[in-house]
Amino acid sequence: MAAISCTLLVDDDDTTNFLNQTLLQRMAVTDTVLVAGNGQEALRLLHTHCAPVATPTCPALILLDMKMPRMNGFEFLQAYAQRPPADNPAVVIIMLTTSLNSKDVEQMQGLPIAGYLTKPLTREKVNQVLQEHFGHAPAN
Repeated sequence: MAAISCTLLVDDDDTTNFLNQTLLQRMAVTDTVLVAGNGQEALRLLHTHCAPVATPTCPALILLDMKMPRMNGFEFLQAYAQRPPADNPAVVIIMLTTSLNSKDVEQMQGLPIAGYLTKPLTREKVNQVLQEHFGHAPAN
């Protein structure tokens, strides 16, 4: 069994989603990868896979892009926080960004996220998340 039962990738860039999904599968760190193109799709997937009872495909990790059309990462987090607590799984949310603009970093303070990483996602960054948030040794 992988370190993470299910990971949800939320990014509007199909290439980024493909590369991140491929990386996670090659590292064999997650059993299932769900993909959403924006925050609205991510909320629908959470509703389908986590409410009213969490299933093995309820994400334990969400890798969330900061800037997306329709519903960006910040708007997703606001909507997520307003859901009934019973509908929200125990999940590690990592914000992904292409820049560390001081305004963006400031806006992330106080949000229900476990941290943030700069893109692109790499083997080293995935291992860092596994060690810090799931207590797992680095994956090959």
